[in-house]
Amino acid sequence: MSFKFKRISAKLFSYFVQGLLLLAPVYITGYIIFNLLSSLDEHFYFHFRGTGLVVLLAIILVVGFLGSSFIAVPVLKIFEEALSRLPLVGLIYFSLKDLVGAFVGDKKKFNQPVLFTINKESGIKKIGFITQNDLSFLALDEDVMVYCPHSYAFSGEMLIIPRASITELDIPSSDAMKMIISGGVSLTQDAK
Repeated sequence: MSFKFKRISAKLFSYFVQGLLLLAPVYITGYIIFNLLSSLDEHFYFHFRGTGLVVLLAIILVVGFLGSSFIAVPVLKIFEEALSRLPLVGLIYFSLKDLVGAFVGDKKKFNQPVLFTINKESGIKKIGFITQNDLSFLALDEDVMVYCPHSYAFSGEMLIIPRASITELDIPSSDAMKMIISGGVSLTQDAK
């Protein structure tokens, strides 16, 4: 009887783990989205779930439309010049502006995934993104700047690497970023 109980309990535990593996990502994703929508709704004082998201998207579209008009460009330049004179505020604003611009817009920076060796003896390699091709202003004509995001974090490290040590990867930058951020877990045959 004891052997049968152990077999049944092992099978039940196996089902539990499988169910957890299937439901946990769905639940966590839903939880994050639900809390984001609730936060937006509370911020805009709406009582219907999702209304805050619709209003936020509308605001972003209107600001984007106005920001691309010929009238808004000089106003934005005056605003940014004023911000640049405020020491801490200017640093935060322009750093965030550059960070957002690195992911979207005309000046994307994370679009050149590369592989490089960090330890020639052991052959340890790392994946990153070229963010600057021209480092002549630092008197480093043969080097490039590479940003390496950390896995499971919103941080990374900036490295200066000899151009000859860089191997460009023939995969979409979105696949490379997904692979790095997930710690290699999201690597699929499609990314090759």
